[in-house]
Amino acid sequence: MIEGQATARYVRTSAQKAGLVMDLIRGQNVDLALSTLRFARKRIARDIEKVLRSAVANAQQKEGASGEVDRMIVSSCYADQGPSQKRVRPAPMGRAFQIIKRTAHLTVHVVERAEVVKRVPEPDTQARNAAKTRTARKTTARSRKQTPSATKKSAAQTSTD
Repeated sequence: MIEGQATARYVRTSAQKAGLVMDLIRGQNVDLALSTLRFARKRIARDIEKVLRSAVANAQQKEGASGEVDRMIVSSCYADQGPSQKRVRPAPMGRAFQIIKRTAHLTVHVVERAEVVKRVPEPDTQARNAAKTRTARKTTARSRKQTPSATKKSAAQTSTD
């Protein structure tokens, strides 16, 4: 299992805002994650996209990697809080307000999935499974119908309330 990691440090955003976008791509296929980030309306999505592309490139450089992006998924991604810059803004009557400019460290891990080979079922097995689903649909449709007495009882209860 080949994995790659990339980190961008001291990115000028809060970790909370970056975490909102990272929640969107966690566990997704890399191609789907890149398209999600491309159309996300947050400014931090561009920085996360750069980190994701870097993590994919790091995974492709490892020995034994197939280099196929289609088989890679975002295994984990998180935003840690970095150091905050503190600034002072003048306020009325000689006071001062503090401005905190936050930074974040963005980390993305990608993993190359092992190729899964699916077993093809036998033709007669498919016919049996299709027959089972048809019978199951019929029985559930019958069970949904209510008897006339049950309908009268429910109508009587609602009129008395």
